[in-house]
Amino acid sequence: MERRRGEKNSIGGPTNLLIYVKQYSHTPLSYMPVFSTLDSLSQPAFIHKQSLFFLHTASSLHHPSSSSFMDFFPFLLLILMVPLTSSNAQRPPSPGYRPSSKFRSMSFYDGYRNLWGPTHQRFDQNALTIWLDHTSGSGFKSVRAFRSGYFGASIKLQPGYTAGVITAFYLSNNEAHPGFHDEVDIEFLGTTFGKPYTLQTNVYIRGSGDGRIIGREMKFHLWFDPTKNFHHYAILWSPKELIFLVDDVPIRRYPRKSAATFPLRPMWVYGSIWDASSWATEDGKYKADYRYQPFMAQYTNFKASGCSAYAPAWCRPVSASPFRSGRLTRQQNWAMRWVQSHHLVYDYCRDPKRDHSLTPECWG
Repeated sequence: MERRRGEKNSIGGPTNLLIYVKQYSHTPLSYMPVFSTLDSLSQPAFIHKQSLFFLHTASSLHHPSSSSFMDFFPFLLLILMVPLTSSNAQRPPSPGYRPSSKFRSMSFYDGYRNLWGPTHQRFDQNALTIWLDHTSGSGFKSVRAFRSGYFGASIKLQPGYTAGVITAFYLSNNEAHPGFHDEVDIEFLGTTFGKPYTLQTNVYIRGSGDGRIIGREMKFHLWFDPTKNFHHYAILWSPKELIFLVDDVPIRRYPRKSAATFPLRPMWVYGSIWDASSWATEDGKYKADYRYQPFMAQYTNFKASGCSAYAPAWCRPVSASPFRSGRLTRQQNWAMRWVQSHHLVYDYCRDPKRDHSLTPECWG
């Protein structure tokens, strides 16, 4: 947001077991924990978030005699020797369709220019690096304005202490409409040691980001470490909706419910890194600490495709799905619901402290 601103796995044991326990009775299906039937447990049992299975990590499994087992537990054990890792345990279901593959990548200089902090920006090995230190941050802007389209970039964040620092990729027309602008944000809120980054999505309409701030924030903790590798983040903007995507997985859909709550004027694409110590990390509790400077972010695989501000009226908006209408598929909707169930940490529409008369889309 521009305010100027064989190998042991992660669970710890050599063997991972999914243990399903079905009670033999006429009662509804229930899944029960197993205690004394397992020897040498390296971890206690715990319940999956949906309470569908119990996971044990065992270095050895001694099957008890069938009589003592059935005397002690009137259950059927269905033991699946399935390797589990944190990645496949937490990764969202496949969305099936991958819109990023439908749009060509461009070189940074084909579509963007430096906006501010030119000495804190460099391009090498097909990636743009921007950084923040005590003297300045940096930002860039697309050459063209758009009235709809697909806008994405692969981004890699800095590990360690980054509290107070915002790394952003967003759409805005704040320079064309100062004090009365629209904005659509993907922002990474810096963090402290040992805590994950927060990905914040936000929408400002006609000056709701100016003066008295009326944001429409939804925040997520990602299912991967965004400092390890590049991941693709994108905004798809059509006249009917905004869709936020991470590695082609839709994480948020913001529909157009009225002209008053949806961005309709042309916007440019921006990226930036800047100091937002007053609010970025735990509402300003932790500030940028320049002992850890420079704070860096890398961008590559730029994509910006759609109807420019001066395209003819018949220019057809791009789609996030195989449907020309742009409607998400059932598989995409399922992936989005999974992410919101498992990784959503804040939703402005569910915040009882917010004045929802200012955000009518929450109850419409």
